[in-house]
Amino acid sequence: MNTRSMIFTIYGDYIRHYGNKIWIGSLIRLLKEFGHNDQAVRAAISRMNKQGWVQAEKKGNKSYYFLTEQGVKRIEEAAKRIFKLKSDSWDGQWRILMYSIPEEIRSVRDELRKELVWSGFGTLSNSCWISPNALEKQVQDLIAKYRIEEYVDFFVSDYKGPHENNRLVVKSWDLQEINGKYQEFIQVYSQKYTIDKSKLQKGQMTDAECFVERTKLVHEYRKFLFVDPGLPEELLPEMWLGGHAASLFSDYYKELAEPASRFFEGVFEDGNELSFKDKKYDVMDHPYMLE
Repeated sequence: MNTRSMIFTIYGDYIRHYGNKIWIGSLIRLLKEFGHNDQAVRAAISRMNKQGWVQAEKKGNKSYYFLTEQGVKRIEEAAKRIFKLKSDSWDGQWRILMYSIPEEIRSVRDELRKELVWSGFGTLSNSCWISPNALEKQVQDLIAKYRIEEYVDFFVSDYKGPHENNRLVVKSWDLQEINGKYQEFIQVYSQKYTIDKSKLQKGQMTDAECFVERTKLVHEYRKFLFVDPGLPEELLPEMWLGGHAASLFSDYYKELAEPASRFFEGVFEDGNELSFKDKKYDVMDHPYMLE
């Protein structure tokens, strides 16, 4: 598993609940559980710093890293989608982004495409991206971020035919492929859930093992942010497995939550004088866990 990607997972599932800041030594100790060494962690966090996701802070001879505003925004958006058990109802409107970005700034165009995919947009045709979700704010943020106002047009509209709305879905996303990925996830993690639940009931899993398995679970499940557009139920095909996968993820996560958090808290240090008891986070109060 990529070190930088694992750091994002740990920030999203743990560190953000404890003030968004962590001592590099604690981060190295946590990543050691997954086989990542000191050098790899330092290189990855340095890269994240240069990319604007985290910022460094020195206290004495210790270095701490906290999420920037950009980092907090991305992590919160991801968490809301990861822990969502069902889709929002659809307002019947399509969000349509069209652009014509010149070749001399192709790198901007490539980055924009990655951001659109991550947000859940699909390609209806070349340089025409659509989504049924209310992503107006995200689109405006992207336009401002990449300074592409003169190259884009954005519409919110209903579809007047001549086909059904589902025809647009088929043209813009490969739902069969996405459903296949959900099926693979369910096959692997339903078995792991059964085994680990039995181990936990028998007291055969350590807190460290629970931390590793919960982090791996979130790390694997969050990959769907890059492939599943999160379509409203009205536009999903029959036998859609996304809901089943979400329920499995939620049940497995809750089973591992308490011992995993206990291990994290034993390693975590952020350099603040506030007593740990005062800032302790109850994972079962996660704002999205019961949606």
